[in-house]
Amino acid sequence: MNAQIYNIFFSLFIISNVYTQTEELEEAKNKLINDSSLKNATFSICVRDLSTGNNVCTHQEQISMSAASTTKLFATASALEILGENYIPNTTLYSENKIDESGVLNGNIWIRGSGDASLGSKYFNKNGEEYQFLQNWVDTLYAMGLRKINGSIIGDGSDFSYFGAPDGWNWGDLGNYYGTAPCGLPIFDNVLRCFFNVPAKIGEKAVLIKTFPEIPQLNFNSYIYSANIKGDDSYIYGAPFSYDRFSSGYLPKNSSSFMVRGSLPDPEQQFADAFKKALIEKGIFVYGESKGARNMNLVQASKRYAVLFPLYQHKGRGVKQIVHWTNMRSVNLFAEQLVLWIAKEKTGFGDTDSGIKYIKRFWSNHFNTSGFYIKDGSGLSRTNAINTSIFCSLLEYMHKSINSTIFYESLPITGVSGTLNSVCKGQIAEGKIHAKSGTLNKVKSYAGYVETISGKKLAFSIIFNNYSCSNEAMMNKIEQFMNAMVLY
Repeated sequence: MNAQIYNIFFSLFIISNVYTQTEELEEAKNKLINDSSLKNATFSICVRDLSTGNNVCTHQEQISMSAASTTKLFATASALEILGENYIPNTTLYSENKIDESGVLNGNIWIRGSGDASLGSKYFNKNGEEYQFLQNWVDTLYAMGLRKINGSIIGDGSDFSYFGAPDGWNWGDLGNYYGTAPCGLPIFDNVLRCFFNVPAKIGEKAVLIKTFPEIPQLNFNSYIYSANIKGDDSYIYGAPFSYDRFSSGYLPKNSSSFMVRGSLPDPEQQFADAFKKALIEKGIFVYGESKGARNMNLVQASKRYAVLFPLYQHKGRGVKQIVHWTNMRSVNLFAEQLVLWIAKEKTGFGDTDSGIKYIKRFWSNHFNTSGFYIKDGSGLSRTNAINTSIFCSLLEYMHKSINSTIFYESLPITGVSGTLNSVCKGQIAEGKIHAKSGTLNKVKSYAGYVETISGKKLAFSIIFNNYSCSNEAMMNKIEQFMNAMVLY
């Protein structure tokens, strides 16, 4: 009898506990539904219990919306699943002839790009050491006896597309560091660092004093002014492959060498320029010019390189490392390069459209992708639309994948790391959520995994579009919902 009573009370306790957990989430959801600052907004929620595969909290989970940088979860998961963690792109130097006994190379040197995003990248090189990989190259060639090149230095990224930015990227993004276009021969994160001296007097024009890297042909038109502000409120405008750049906005008054980051106009050309400069500084004379393959009338790359001589091969950084930084720091270029790698590996040519088509086809074989519309890998395209149910399906799949640990550890942690460093700081959700964030104008999104205080593991996705409150106020609402998930 006592055992029966115990079982009854234990069952009631379990039911009550489950109800309380669900009630917390439902209350948090209903608070968002009834929020006046969200009355003109569209928002979607999907929270899934990974132990059962059942959704435990939903709201318009089938509505496809702009998800901003949480889209990167598809680029990174796809790279791990399709290419594997150990896939590594290698950049190879070729010559048109062999080095003769006197150290002379008659003909051009070609730099065949493989889309390696790590070359000169700040994520893999300390500040001031961006050129170190080129120094290693020229040291190797010098040790091989090379002293003179009777030819040009040609940067060749033609195994990949020259289409510039993916569809749907805004004009206001293209000239800025986060809007730099993917390509076959990236360098320095495809970022142009611009340094300004800003006058002490408010309203006076800031003066561009230098750029890194140096670009002699750059035509920079600056309309940036001094203001009584603390941070960078300036923008750079310009298209891929164009050396015309326009800037506007404001920088903090009385600032010396204030850095503003923009997009590099032509990375392939810049690569050739940088390599030629490194050769000359080493004491290797280069008779010809430096140029990019985009402006040359070339035969198919496979035929071209079949008759050239390999000189040196640089081993790049692989999928695992690129995935880490893509998710942890939300690096747009890295996400786009992963899409190009997939296209190159699976179709023979690295272009965004082919990569995206392959990604869509791959995931459609694993779960329902109705409502999955993407044009890029980073989430910068305003034509992207994804629903929260699809995000949870991706997260559920990756939870069971052999790549689950790599994927999970690449995600920022609330209050601890990456783009979630300040999210839920000092709150119950601190350290309990691994997730990717997404932000565009009037767009906030998060997707990832939750470790609840009851020991459950949840996958979740939340997306908000066109809210009328400030970003700070929107984040407060999201943090409250995150705390409720942890309490589940």
